[in-house]
Amino acid sequence: MSAGACILGCSGPVLTAPERAFFAEARPWGFILFARNVETPEQVRALTASLRETVGRADAPILIDQEGGRVQRLGPPHWGRYPSGRAYGTLKAADPLFRREIARLGGRLLAHDLAAVGINVDCLPVLDVPAPGAHQVIGDRAYGDTPDEVALLGRAIAEGLLAGGVLPVIKHIPGHGRAQADSHLELPVVAAGWDELDGRDFAPFRALSDMPMAMTAHVVYAAIDRKRPATTSRSVIRTAVRGAIGFNGLVMTDDLSMKALQGGLRERAADARAAGCDVVLHCNGNLAEMSAVADGAGRLRGRAARRAEAALARRPKAVEPFDAAAGRARFDSAFEGRFAA
Repeated sequence: MSAGACILGCSGPVLTAPERAFFAEARPWGFILFARNVETPEQVRALTASLRETVGRADAPILIDQEGGRVQRLGPPHWGRYPSGRAYGTLKAADPLFRREIARLGGRLLAHDLAAVGINVDCLPVLDVPAPGAHQVIGDRAYGDTPDEVALLGRAIAEGLLAGGVLPVIKHIPGHGRAQADSHLELPVVAAGWDELDGRDFAPFRALSDMPMAMTAHVVYAAIDRKRPATTSRSVIRTAVRGAIGFNGLVMTDDLSMKALQGGLRERAADARAAGCDVVLHCNGNLAEMSAVADGAGRLRGRAARRAEAALARRPKAVEPFDAAAGRARFDSAFEGRFAA
């Protein structure tokens, strides 16, 4: 049986018997971890192994939001601290090559941490370009204030992750930077015209259109679709994501339980799939909600299945040689020890 076209969470640091039974039946394509699932490296390794065992796939993607700054699920005392995206953009303003080097090193260090506990996908880099007056839900998660800055450092982070055997997810396609509301809480509406969006918001995503995976924005772009957010808008997926941006990789939704979306969870999942999203994401680990999401998402078949297979194939067969201790020392030196473990 083909995998379910969904990525699901779990409730705690170990799987419950009902979760095991449900995952074995629903066979989601992948899983996502949050702070509630994390205690120690040994525990996380056991959990990721258990999740893969339920679906019988050793390469099943296990995702996490490990950005740094205020979005970091693995942290002290077992893992080091990492800076926000904006912190990379403040390094040596006159030396973009140095900023790029340290960003790539940051990505490589993140990959080292994640791969060691069985996590093979990081929902990073954030490619949103903040606009003046926008909501701070993106804020310092962005690498800079211009498309070029965001693309430069976003690519560096992504390449560091890939070198360490962890797949990057570019987000939030086609751009969350203008939103004046937090899509976790309400539906943002962006009124900018197509030319503004294409020239600024879409630009970093276009520059990284070769990446294996992208996560949608729960944002309405009135110039494209006045009613539906990107996640459930066939027009946005077709004309912006696949068209103007030229992204041909796997498209996954942001969390379907966010309040920006309308309707029941089964409906949300079905609408996202009908719009052209390859897989849907549900994060909170609520078993009843996950059952509805899996039902609405259906199975991973056709072009979506081929994109999923191609995304997993982007992981290298062997990771880049890496001295983690030396890398961490250089990284901490670049930030003058502000983010030391």
